[in-house]
Amino acid sequence: MATSEKNAVVAELAELFRTSTAAVLTEYRGLTVAELKQLRRALGENATYAVVKNTLTEIAADQAGVDAFKGKMTGPSAIAFVSGDPVDAAKAMRDFAKNHDALVVKGGYMEGRFLDEAAMKKLADLESREVLLSKLAGAMKGNLTKAAYLFQAPLSQAVRTVDALRAKVAE
Repeated sequence: MATSEKNAVVAELAELFRTSTAAVLTEYRGLTVAELKQLRRALGENATYAVVKNTLTEIAADQAGVDAFKGKMTGPSAIAFVSGDPVDAAKAMRDFAKNHDALVVKGGYMEGRFLDEAAMKKLADLESREVLLSKLAGAMKGNLTKAAYLFQAPLSQAVRTVDALRAKVAE
């Protein structure tokens, strides 16, 4: 590969590191081209799965200010650059890895820090953003209902007391 081609690859990878919300480092040794194609389809449109050269990727990561992958780029490596929700990509990787033992998730990078394999599994086990938001909205609605009941309780208690006094005076 000529130097100009290497510089172009490094620039492209650095731009992917800068614009991605997350990156997932994998080892794909033993996967066929058809299986890699299937993985790319599983990741969807919000992720780009690229087979990368280790040294060029480390240079690109340094240029982008990502130091999470230093020393972790060994063996045949590929990176999924996620532009959408990282949870969806982590779930797709987890589900694909269940059926294909050859795919090894080495870790990931999200919000300025390295995520090891265990953290990636936790990320994949999270519920989707929409489900979490709906649970939060339900919890907030429940708390508001409780607050409204508490504010109404003294008023209704006063009304019951006045009615009891009226009934006593009427006797």
